[in-house]
Amino acid sequence: MSIENIINEAWEKRDQITLVSDENLKNTVNQIIDDLDSGKVRVAEKINGEWTTHQYLKKAIMLSFRMYPMENLNGPYSSWYDKAHLLKGKTAGWSKEDHEKAGFRMVPNSPVRKGSYVGKNAVLMPCYVNIGAYIDEGTMIDTFARAGSCSQIGKNCHISAGSGVGGVLEPAQALPTIIEDNVFLGAMSEVVEGVIVGEGSVLSMGMYIGQSTKIVDRKTGEITYGKIPPYSVVVPGSLPNKNNPAAPSLYCAVIIKQVDEKTRSKTSVNDLLRE
Repeated sequence: MSIENIINEAWEKRDQITLVSDENLKNTVNQIIDDLDSGKVRVAEKINGEWTTHQYLKKAIMLSFRMYPMENLNGPYSSWYDKAHLLKGKTAGWSKEDHEKAGFRMVPNSPVRKGSYVGKNAVLMPCYVNIGAYIDEGTMIDTFARAGSCSQIGKNCHISAGSGVGGVLEPAQALPTIIEDNVFLGAMSEVVEGVIVGEGSVLSMGMYIGQSTKIVDRKTGEITYGKIPPYSVVVPGSLPNKNNPAAPSLYCAVIIKQVDEKTRSKTSVNDLLRE
């Protein structure tokens, strides 16, 4: 059977999966986590211009939580209690040569889960990267920022301090949160629930965007949901109640213009941090 078929068959009887499940299934799940970790496969990718979720990969991650016990890990100043296969992070035990081969910069106190991929020339400040996440080349995940389970972050992005790219692990068919190439996500922002931020977009500080957030094009008045068009500059805004002007206005995201050179000069990633 193919790897995908093995996972899909196990998924149909997932309630029966236990710590002593079939060794072949465990080996298959471990292989998928290794492949996610190396970037050989990714949970979602753009195919013919559309983002597609590879459901069996998400299923394998979820099955792994049923197949491994909780375990304890003692450190110099604390101890941790988590699923055994995730206690030791992606870079646990790496030598200088291992880091040089991987080619990304990772400062202290940056927990990165096994099963996540980080591309060359990426910079990880003290941040958190969860299993299934994919961080492409040249991207910075800034201080206290987070890349949730299975989130997909493109090339040369800047995920600013305190921001979150939400994880979407279940349901299996759900598209994860997508940040396309060359996106600037402002400090203390949150993009969640499988929202897609189009290539080259710039989101202001303090943006909060989920599937129910109204995205308003200030020029046309058009309201959309779930996707920021490429090269949009987006700021927080509010929409009044047309039927009751006295009622409180509701939060929305406002596209105020297309990215221009002035905007890009303020948000470009500093190459000096990669040398």
